[in-house]
Amino acid sequence: MTDCKNLWVLVETNEEGKAVSVGLELLSPGRKMADVLQQKLYAVIIGENVANAKEEVKAHGVDGIITVEGEEYKQYNTDIYANAVCKLVEKYNPNVILIGATNVGRDLGPRISSRLGTGLTADCTELDVDFETGNVKWTRPAFGGNLMAQILCPDSRPQMGTVRPGVFSKDECGAKDEIEEISEDIKYDGEVRTRILDFIARDEGEDVDLAGAEYIVSGGRGLGDAASFKVIEDLANALDGTVGSSRAAVDAGWISHSHQVGQSGKTVGPKVYIAVGISGAIQHLAGITSSDTIIAINKDPDAPIFEVADYGIVGDLFEVVPKLTQLINERKGK
Repeated sequence: MTDCKNLWVLVETNEEGKAVSVGLELLSPGRKMADVLQQKLYAVIIGENVANAKEEVKAHGVDGIITVEGEEYKQYNTDIYANAVCKLVEKYNPNVILIGATNVGRDLGPRISSRLGTGLTADCTELDVDFETGNVKWTRPAFGGNLMAQILCPDSRPQMGTVRPGVFSKDECGAKDEIEEISEDIKYDGEVRTRILDFIARDEGEDVDLAGAEYIVSGGRGLGDAASFKVIEDLANALDGTVGSSRAAVDAGWISHSHQVGQSGKTVGPKVYIAVGISGAIQHLAGITSSDTIIAINKDPDAPIFEVADYGIVGDLFEVVPKLTQLINERKGK
């Protein structure tokens, strides 16, 4: 284990060869953790054409970039990608590997950890590291989101975890004067057991960009019915923001799942998150902790949401929200 050095972030690429957002997000905590451990931060990029992604990661303070390119990496395949990552690990012996908890990451992470005989903490919402032991402190929801568990992997390396998109911001700390660039030619000589023939998009209603929104107004059980989401929409429109919701509102059929924020929805990190009629179950709080400012509006003064809110308004949402919307529109000259 003493031979294992440096921290890796697996950076996915899209069809245009650009870095998927969560990979860039993870370079921010990766940089901080690498500094604490006094080790180097590497971005690991696998794909058919990764030139764009390589340029993108340079602005996020990486010490080095390891790339694996080839036509066989055009589309994600579990066996082919796992083979490439495992061969890289066997050659370079990283200490820590961070993976985005995307569809690809959730599939690839367990396969790699199993082959390497190491642990994997899935779906993390917080990261920290102990300098003395070198152990990463992985924090994730447990027992249905009713508590947050902190998990260590002290007996094997590399330490691995998947991290939810939207938990960290894409901070550009600037490019290093010297960045090591390593290109590896790794071919897969095994049997390709599965192939992607076609993609059929699942129809989930309107496409809602909660992860990229700067202002989110979310409604919960306190709204009472679907029609009452009109007050949420009006406030979101006044802020040029996006409408979110709690799981309770989605389960009640008041709004589509694409709007859901929380453990079973989307993790968000807007400038301002306004929770309206949301009590603040831990499952919901797990999805909003990265917000710069949280504002809660609820008639129950003991609602858990007020424990994490930067600003709280105790009152009837049907009185408070329309007045808030009116004031914002007046400020904007509408």
